[in-house]
Amino acid sequence: MSWPARPPLDPEAPARAAGTTSSAALDLLVTSCAACPRLVEWREQVARNKRAAFRDQDYWGRAVPAFGDPDADVLVIGLAPAAHGANRTGRMFTGDRSGDFLFAALHRAGYANQPTAVSADDGLELTGVRITAPVHCAPPANKPTPAERRRCSPFLARELELAGAPVLVVLGGFGWQAVLASLADQGWTIPRPRPAFGHGAEVTLAGPGGRSTTLLGCFHVSQQNTFTGRLTPAMIDDVLRRARELTVA
Repeated sequence: MSWPARPPLDPEAPARAAGTTSSAALDLLVTSCAACPRLVEWREQVARNKRAAFRDQDYWGRAVPAFGDPDADVLVIGLAPAAHGANRTGRMFTGDRSGDFLFAALHRAGYANQPTAVSADDGLELTGVRITAPVHCAPPANKPTPAERRRCSPFLARELELAGAPVLVVLGGFGWQAVLASLADQGWTIPRPRPAFGHGAEVTLAGPGGRSTTLLGCFHVSQQNTFTGRLTPAMIDDVLRRARELTVA
């Protein structure tokens, strides 16, 4: 596909996140980010040295913005884009096996209009759900450094503020800790000791101005989990069913 005009790269993009006033503005800012030299070099290298199966495709090769309903009641939080998935397609969880598993589940739960996600122009639409991540660039070996996580954290903080979602479905322990840290920085009351991640974990937090949100833990939709049966379709269906219950109560 041909990409829309993209903003110039900006090493200071995370510092501007707090000033965005809409999800669309935040998404555009994310696509401009060049704050982490190692990640910029890696994502661009992957976009040049393509996987053989995708050699005829034009890779996105930039930071990947959030995707979905800007007025969502449920915010799904992952880890980071996959090198030949979202780093190729330009859309969260699109074009890889993890996305196949996640979007099929979202479709079964009534949040997605179709069960597959292959490209950014495939007609997929989400209703009531928005997907983001603590790290917006594909990291080498799927392991961002602590410094890279910190640099990217203003994007997640602003996403949480703008979304104001009453339910956060967190895929994996990394995302769980990132969300708790971000909410703590924003003045939310976090129990001590901090709630532990686990599949099916549920904790409701109180925030400034009488706000509240419920975190639901779910094993990450990585192939390591889904191929081994650690995470099954029935297990993620249960989490999404609980998210629906909490938002229609």
